[in-house]
Amino acid sequence: MDGHPKRQWLVEMAHKRLLEEFGKLGVRVNEQKSRIVDLWKKESFGFVGFDFRLGRSRKGKWIAIRTPKLKSRSKLLQKLKDIFRRYKSQPIGTVIFLINPILRGWVNYFRVGNSAKRFSYIRRWAELKVRRHLQRARQKAGFGWAWWSREFIYKYLKLYNDFRIRYC
Repeated sequence: MDGHPKRQWLVEMAHKRLLEEFGKLGVRVNEQKSRIVDLWKKESFGFVGFDFRLGRSRKGKWIAIRTPKLKSRSKLLQKLKDIFRRYKSQPIGTVIFLINPILRGWVNYFRVGNSAKRFSYIRRWAELKVRRHLQRARQKAGFGWAWWSREFIYKYLKLYNDFRIRYC
């Protein structure tokens, strides 16, 4: 829809139809938690860990953009941070063995939509933590950019690296 006020009746009919279909499935909508959002008025909403808002596609068309919520990203980073702290004195192989399933699960859940920027942040953060862990094990400061290549981290140490978006 284009957000024109004359088409408000379509919104009401769609809402009514959704309630009817949910009724057939035996699903009740909580009216206190539910609301109708107009994306054309720059409103957004969150649902099952995603933020939905209006934006433009690469071709310039208006689409609903789905990105992981900041809250879910923060939860992931906190979980990974706890593992890095708890296993500070352990070999890096043990730490990577523990964080890879967590990264894989989070990425596979949020793989749909427009998550590339969030994924690049997570990937960079995890790589920096691995570099810091390697440097601390050798009692050196910094991140070891001269010592540890990306190829070493992803191919030899096998840090999770499949951050590609899947388009439906």
